[in-house]
Amino acid sequence: MRARRRTTVLAASLVLALAAAGPLAAAPAFAAPVVQRADTLDEQALDEQALAAAISGLPDANATAALVRVGGTDGTWRSSAGVHDLASGRAADPDARFRAGSTTKVVTAAVVLQLAAEGRVGLDTAVQRYLPGLLGRDFEPITVRQLLNHTSGIPAGDGLGYSFEELYAHRFEYQTPQEVVASAAAKGPEFAPGTRQHYLNINYTLLGLLIEKVTGHSYSSEAARRVFRPAGMTRTYLPGTSARILGPHNHGYQAVEQADGSTRFVDVTDWIPADEAAGGMISTTADLERLLTSLFRGRIVPGPQLREMFTVPTGIEGASYSAGLQRFEYGGKVLWLKTGARYGYSTMLGATRDLSRTLVYSVNSTNAKGEGMNPVAQRIALAALK
Repeated sequence: MRARRRTTVLAASLVLALAAAGPLAAAPAFAAPVVQRADTLDEQALDEQALAAAISGLPDANATAALVRVGGTDGTWRSSAGVHDLASGRAADPDARFRAGSTTKVVTAAVVLQLAAEGRVGLDTAVQRYLPGLLGRDFEPITVRQLLNHTSGIPAGDGLGYSFEELYAHRFEYQTPQEVVASAAAKGPEFAPGTRQHYLNINYTLLGLLIEKVTGHSYSSEAARRVFRPAGMTRTYLPGTSARILGPHNHGYQAVEQADGSTRFVDVTDWIPADEAAGGMISTTADLERLLTSLFRGRIVPGPQLREMFTVPTGIEGASYSAGLQRFEYGGKVLWLKTGARYGYSTMLGATRDLSRTLVYSVNSTNAKGEGMNPVAQRIALAALK
């Protein structure tokens, strides 16, 4: 079966939000909203009221909790809202771990670019040279750079179902990266390499295998050695085949409509993640903020290779993805960001190139894999970019 794929069009979602704010679904009978006190270290150039309003009223129909960190030279604002879990109704842990989803791609790209700086990987070398036989003869040579910026033309791999119900039933099963790649390769190329940009996990699944082949070590060990430890991400890890989130964490839920029209909230906290190098990371907002600042300041990837993370391929209509990041322009600011979504959790990290504005959030979305941007996450992003 083919995995249900979702591409978040953040720019379109934010622009539409400015034009009109659509009605929100009616909130279920949650406990009274729980809001933690905001920690504002410097209010210059930050709209504290807009940021506080963005996460007010949680839990609601769209999210059960939100953790937010806005920072940079323009000021710092940190806050959280919502609940740890619906059963107890106690306040959300502001330092909780969560499933960071596709923000993992930032780490994977950083490891590959480090290997390029060491001369162990060529960005213009075909991935088939490093991983012979995985893609088959139907595929033209695909460069490592084309995997990094999603211009490879490799189609999506198969997952364990299409619908939430199917995927939920298989949540404790594990697909190897090799199985995912084999299912994608069997479909043949979607387009000629370098002619289009199509954001898909499969590109980073292959990059994870590339890292393991070149280094002789597991992807998780290289990510920890080359990124987590240098960036000071002491509470971030890759869970492998474990379904649990270790340490303090807020529960994630998926809203499921019932036959009678009511909504049931299914706890989706425990789940074995697929595509580890594409979206398996478990982290905190503080650690993702450390990743941003360390990376943008050149402490993780050397300058010549770091430029790849701020370079969108030219000559491709609509291209916005670079190596590990996405370019987004709004209100005169250019933000380099990455979003992530796993059932129960929506995440974003982003910053201006000069780090004058940084944003990290984790929203416990009740429809994290739905089309469009979560309304709470949308409000956070708009308030942070004012």
